[in-house]
Amino acid sequence: MKLSDFDYHLPEKLIAQKPVDKRDESRLMVLHRDDGRIEHRFFYNVADYLRKGDALILNRTRVLPARLLGFRKGTGGKMEFLLLREKGENIWEVMAKPGRRAAPGAVFEFGGGEMEAEVLCSTPEGNRIVRFFPKGSFMDTLCKVGRTPLPPYITAYKGEDERYQTVYSREEGSAAAPTAGLHFTPELLEKIRGIGVKIITVLLHVGLGTFQPVKTENIESHKLHSEYCLLTEETAQAINGARRAGGRIICVGTTSCRTLETAVGSEGVIHPYEGETDIFIRPGYQFRATDALITNFHLPRSSLLMLVCALAGRERIFAAYREAVEKEYRFFSFGDAMLII
Repeated sequence: MKLSDFDYHLPEKLIAQKPVDKRDESRLMVLHRDDGRIEHRFFYNVADYLRKGDALILNRTRVLPARLLGFRKGTGGKMEFLLLREKGENIWEVMAKPGRRAAPGAVFEFGGGEMEAEVLCSTPEGNRIVRFFPKGSFMDTLCKVGRTPLPPYITAYKGEDERYQTVYSREEGSAAAPTAGLHFTPELLEKIRGIGVKIITVLLHVGLGTFQPVKTENIESHKLHSEYCLLTEETAQAINGARRAGGRIICVGTTSCRTLETAVGSEGVIHPYEGETDIFIRPGYQFRATDALITNFHLPRSSLLMLVCALAGRERIFAAYREAVEKEYRFFSFGDAMLII
């Protein structure tokens, strides 16, 4: 399939600039894979589609305060770093803006001198490898001087950073939130537990590459940036046990889905896994671990849109997206949700 097969028109007014007042009061489109039927609900209705014995898979990652605003020492030129990946002790790959100022050897300071950084080199993708010199521990200093990064299409949000974290986030390491999980409240999770659904967490630290548009017309030529993920022996046993007992595996977000599909064997059994994944799920992929998916509405030409097309079929997904536009659903990170079941 070609990249142009995954393009669609989205009115700018439908790009959500802020979350709804209460997390679970976002809208929920339910797409039934067997017959293409669509229902329009609210997210707090998601429990109606779950049943005893199902396993709900959450990604417990937490977004780092990975956006650093500072100045070049000596000249005072403004600089913005976005932390992408830890490469060693106090050494990170970053996205630098403006890149022309981030030449090897350039030194910048952040937080009024709380932390300095020296550019070591550039990467083939145009990012920078940077060594940081914090006054205290790196993470403590980062929490003082860093900001939670928001996607570039969110330009007007002035609310609390915590609304860009899931209520079950635990382990810091992501450059962006696993946004399908933003709709859950503690009360809704407790209700789901009360049904008899097993709530299980995995870990995938989200990198910005996941959300960037695919740029090669032949999508087979595209390669995703790798991301760290972890699925423990205990977690694998819990998921396999739920499936053996007849429960469905329902992934919250494409990150949870990609973690499971990385860890599953050809026989459909989940194995423990720790390491990098660059799995690129697109139409033609045979899912072995995922029975249903809760997700947001994704950017045109993105690998995430291709993943949901692989699960439900391109024609059904695009019909659902057309209906979402007609009914003015809210799109992207702070937008509404879809349950593909």
